[in-house]
Amino acid sequence: MKLNTNFKNIKESYLFAEVANRAAAYSAANPDKKVLKLGIGDVTLPLAPAVISALHSAVDDMSKQETFKGYGPYEGYDFLRESIRAYYKSNGVDLGLNEIFVSDGAKSDLGNILDIFSKDNVILVPDPVYPVYVDTNLMAGRKVIYACANEGNGFLPMPDKKIKADVIYICSPNNPTGAAYTKSQLKEWVDYANENGAVILYDAAYECFITDDSLARSIFQIEGAKSCAIEFCSFSKTAGFTGTRCGYTIVPEKLEADGMNANKTWLRRQATKFNGVPYIVQKGAAAVFTAQGQKEIQQNLAYYRNNAKLIAHCMDELNIWYTGGKNSPYIWLKCPDGMGSWEFFDYLLNGAQVVGTPGAGFGDNGEGFFRLTAFGSAEVTKEAVSRIKSLLKK
Repeated sequence: MKLNTNFKNIKESYLFAEVANRAAAYSAANPDKKVLKLGIGDVTLPLAPAVISALHSAVDDMSKQETFKGYGPYEGYDFLRESIRAYYKSNGVDLGLNEIFVSDGAKSDLGNILDIFSKDNVILVPDPVYPVYVDTNLMAGRKVIYACANEGNGFLPMPDKKIKADVIYICSPNNPTGAAYTKSQLKEWVDYANENGAVILYDAAYECFITDDSLARSIFQIEGAKSCAIEFCSFSKTAGFTGTRCGYTIVPEKLEADGMNANKTWLRRQATKFNGVPYIVQKGAAAVFTAQGQKEIQQNLAYYRNNAKLIAHCMDELNIWYTGGKNSPYIWLKCPDGMGSWEFFDYLLNGAQVVGTPGAGFGDNGEGFFRLTAFGSAEVTKEAVSRIKSLLKK
């Protein structure tokens, strides 16, 4: 037996596991102090009533012979895919039903999509970056190069024509930085990809937080994207499905290379390795796109947006540089007084009992920065902001 030695090239401990371990150790040593967590990007509000109703109805379907469902279509049930297609249409994007693939989440597909690409591809990711983009490629032995995201470019790196890449990761609004590309900026990336025969893997997991019309909710709102992009989205942040697990991936029919069609290749991969998302979950997801579902999830999103606003106002008061907080549930702040990321983590934990995520965990360019999330409860967010102000105003 031989194990995949490429696993030696990734960190033994996943970033969020390390954050959780340090927070747990502090709590164990200080049982009298309440720790407030604004670190991991997990949601806190329950599923919308429309979704719950659909889930209950789907459970009932499974109890009766005439409505029972066994294995479903690999691509997802048509009722959900039609709902997704209508949602894209409302944002000015026309999709074919066969371009929509339902999955158990964007994270899964962002890793699994690599099955259809050669190991010889050069991978371009921004630094700092969501760790999954890097780790999944290192596991497969691919070469990873970095686009420099920093304070100077607002953590939105643009194409460098001197760099040749085959697979390009873009997340907008970005995790971890909260920064979001304008449509004109994304057009530059689309043009670069088409000129170089590259593909953009576009993570749109946070598109639901966009309120600015100059920003794209989908890469396919950009002319030319269907010949160079695959888009991943999720119900996790849109509708609180982090524990329910459902997402979708858009693979355009136009996307081809080496005499192969990416759409057909992805379908073949899914048919081989994936048996689809449960019927019950897909019925719940479809309810998100109903009029009542949209009304209810918008209320939840407004709740998280208000949390983000509270944190952003705190940074403004403290005169701390940051990105995000608007069009994003994340606030990416510059650590005060020149502190390092983990140094600030410990300072905040020990001084205010608030947990965030050190920017260094997202890449070299994340050193000296820190991520706070708006996905906590309103009460926790308000208390955390109060504690941060008290600590940093000293």
